[in-house]
Amino acid sequence: MDIEIHHKHPDGLYETPLLHQTTFWSYVKHEQGVPSQAFDLKIRTADIGSPSQAPYLLDDVLILFQEIGDNKTIGYIPYGPSVRPDDAYIGTFLEELSESLHPLLPDSCMLLRYDLPWQSPWSVEPEEFDEHGQWLGPPEPDLQELRLNWGTQERNLRKAPSDILPADTMLIHLLRDEQEILDGMKPKTRYNIRTALRHDVHIRSGSYADMDIFYDLYRQTCQRNGIRLHHRAYFDAMFAPHNLKGEAGDTSTDFELLIAEYEETPLAALFIVYSSTRATYLFGASASHMRNLMGTYALQWEAIRHAKMRGCVEYDLFGTAPNGDPSHPMHGLYRFKSGFGGKELHRMGCWDYPLKQEAYRLLTSQEMVAQGYHIR
Repeated sequence: MDIEIHHKHPDGLYETPLLHQTTFWSYVKHEQGVPSQAFDLKIRTADIGSPSQAPYLLDDVLILFQEIGDNKTIGYIPYGPSVRPDDAYIGTFLEELSESLHPLLPDSCMLLRYDLPWQSPWSVEPEEFDEHGQWLGPPEPDLQELRLNWGTQERNLRKAPSDILPADTMLIHLLRDEQEILDGMKPKTRYNIRTALRHDVHIRSGSYADMDIFYDLYRQTCQRNGIRLHHRAYFDAMFAPHNLKGEAGDTSTDFELLIAEYEETPLAALFIVYSSTRATYLFGASASHMRNLMGTYALQWEAIRHAKMRGCVEYDLFGTAPNGDPSHPMHGLYRFKSGFGGKELHRMGCWDYPLKQEAYRLLTSQEMVAQGYHIR
């Protein structure tokens, strides 16, 4: 297998529905203090088992470099690359891509961590589902590694100790009229949307001036659910590429801050990002009071409507539990989001290609204790 790779500026990244592989996202992460590099890829179609009639496929990849101390970094590829090999070629493709990228990366880079956007091959096998149609999840990491390293030269691919971006999500297809989308929801979800509208819950588009509102709602959400609180600057960074759009040249990605209110009292807020043909529900927060008004339901419905009006073909609810297991810590999100009638997508999660073996062993032992680095 031979992959041709050339360095390029992140401003030149291709338009893609994968938000985290866009120029927009490189600017968000730059604002958060995370540097990045971008690379063009030219891949022989035959080398990855693609059915395309073209001799080569062109793609690109954005790599974020997260410092982890001692002048060491992780080369993190969020939801990339987009081009997907046939299942039988996944391991050899990732190996060749990693080895080809290695000499172009900073010496501080200990490993490449691919947060793969591809559907898990285990999520299409009937034996991986229970009698109720619930996905049982992938097999143990050693069995996953055995499959992905089959046919590789170095057998160097490792399942990361934890995933960073959500591996499991639900996608709502928007090429239907609004009534059809509503009809595809669970009855309780439709009822809750109607309840919010009946109580005159109002949805409006916000601006940077509303960030105090969003952050207060986010603080309440974290306190209520025991979630680690990010500094406000983490969310303020969303507005930096918006202001620089003309300079950056990325007209394919945009976002909105939507706020649900009752008599001018904020109930909930979310960031929705439009990237090519996909809208992604990226960040959300809600108040701990007046929850009986169902503001979060009205907010999601309005976000779906906005995505449809923007011409998006799918709405990514961005992160749920892998199935309906009540003991899963994300079961509440699963129950809420599954009500909107999306189709489940189970991605492959994070996979590592160590570049410096001893440093990698030390890092993974630390991650096992710390439950991973949050480098989203």
